[in-house]
Amino acid sequence: MSEQVPTGGEFFARHSALLNEAAAAAESREFFNPYKESPSPRVYGEEAPKAGEAAFKALLDREFALPGHPGTGTVAPTETSPYGFPLGVGYPRVTPDEAIAATRAAAGPWRDTTPDVRAGVAAEILGRLNAASFEIAHAVHHTTGQAFVMAFQAGGPNAQERGLEAVTYAWVEQRRLPRTARWTKPQRKGEPLVLDKKFTPVGHGVALLVACNTFPTWNGYPGLFASLVAGNPVVVKPHPGAVLPLAVTVRVAREVLAEAGFDPNVVVLAAEGHDDRTAAEYAVRPEVRIVDFTGSTAFGNWLEGNARQARVFTEKAGLNTVVVDSTDDYRGMLGNLAFSLSLYSGQMCTTPQNLLVPRNGIATDQGTKKPDEFAADLGAALDKLLGDPARAAGTLGAVANEGVKARLEEAAALGRVAHASQPVEHPEYADALLRTPLVARLDAAEDREVFTREWFGPVSFVIDTESTDESLRLLRETVGEHGALTASVYSTDEGVLGAAESSAHEAGVHLSENLTGGVFVNQTTAFTDFHGSAANPAASATLSDAAFVTGRFSFLESRRHAAAEGATGA
Repeated sequence: MSEQVPTGGEFFARHSALLNEAAAAAESREFFNPYKESPSPRVYGEEAPKAGEAAFKALLDREFALPGHPGTGTVAPTETSPYGFPLGVGYPRVTPDEAIAATRAAAGPWRDTTPDVRAGVAAEILGRLNAASFEIAHAVHHTTGQAFVMAFQAGGPNAQERGLEAVTYAWVEQRRLPRTARWTKPQRKGEPLVLDKKFTPVGHGVALLVACNTFPTWNGYPGLFASLVAGNPVVVKPHPGAVLPLAVTVRVAREVLAEAGFDPNVVVLAAEGHDDRTAAEYAVRPEVRIVDFTGSTAFGNWLEGNARQARVFTEKAGLNTVVVDSTDDYRGMLGNLAFSLSLYSGQMCTTPQNLLVPRNGIATDQGTKKPDEFAADLGAALDKLLGDPARAAGTLGAVANEGVKARLEEAAALGRVAHASQPVEHPEYADALLRTPLVARLDAAEDREVFTREWFGPVSFVIDTESTDESLRLLRETVGEHGALTASVYSTDEGVLGAAESSAHEAGVHLSENLTGGVFVNQTTAFTDFHGSAANPAASATLSDAAFVTGRFSFLESRRHAAAEGATGA
């Protein structure tokens, strides 16, 4: 059988230094930046921006080519740019039966090769994706509404680093045991018992990636690459509104797999129409053993409850919370919060929603600020940040879909708006919908039903509490019950900071403390920051830790009596 298994060893040799550097960074948690996030031509070459844009435009208004892909027919175009035009891209239509049959037929050699080979192939895929970062950036920009620089960074190099992080964890965990061992047990009489043993990490089966509309690559790459390196074929099921970034990814993956001697159907694209709803059908198939999902709480909970045959990794919705107690840099705090609320129009799973402020006010370097003053000052910081339309467009991006717009209108109708959301004209795209964040005032006791639901988009609440102690209690209760991806605290009191950390631990959420500079609560960096936590209801996985990869494979053992000295044929 070994003669039929392609090695792909040249890719591991090419990328082994990178993989070892990545493994060291994951252990040390120090700065590691293998894929440069600046879209400057000085970094990627003078011709890269134009070539990437041309490559993107060449994909529009035609069928996306994936040679040898299973299925027949075409999924009609489903994507419309939030900047005002249809992409017009059709994709291969494949049924769940066809996709699963193709991936299972391709699975054997991929499963049977070594973790080194799989990691090398995955690193080669990521390297080629990095070279295509401008093409992918335009695809992300025009499917998600992210501003272009953010689409380049988050959709390209930052996503690639999250992918490499998953590759690294999967590779390291599969190398923890020796491939072979000789086991010797002394006997009281006679010769010892001697066994030769093999320990092989074996993937569990077909993996399903159900991707989201807003961050198709950043949220999609960890599951995709963790499953691949663990030895599993993957069905990639994009959101109908954001297919193109993952279609390009699948195209590159299939090209590299074929070059390495593997069946490209180790990775298959399962595009669908807006009304097809195939994710639920895929998820409960007995052949599907792994599911990765980013999206709504309702469907994430359904997957966790119904895809019982699979290991399900979810990232859902939550109530991201900020506890404001005191600060010695009021201006810096407001600026940091204003940017966090504005980035990508609040359409990030990590954007703060509930800002808890004691009714009697917070101590600052500019005097005591009560909740109404704080909300007004936050609104002024938003106006300052977003006052210039060009700068605002680069920060806000565009509203991705009608659901975000509807929630914004619903929040405005609550009648307690401290800072109204305003339209912004995009300097290049007249049809793009850009809206500044809305800040509303609520009361912790009276408005619990309002702030204990997620308002995904540019909506946040300044909420009166009786004290910082009550704010911390609300953090524990609401995050413990509903989940969160982020939590933050501002205080000059070490006792409060310690209590906030303890509350975050109890609630199972990552905590940021006193961020006032160029680091923001809704941004995380691969190899040093964790994203998501299985310790609260907003997710069942962390990007990335060992638990994110070890559920995708098992060590299987083979053993035999050791051959006697001088014997042959062992």
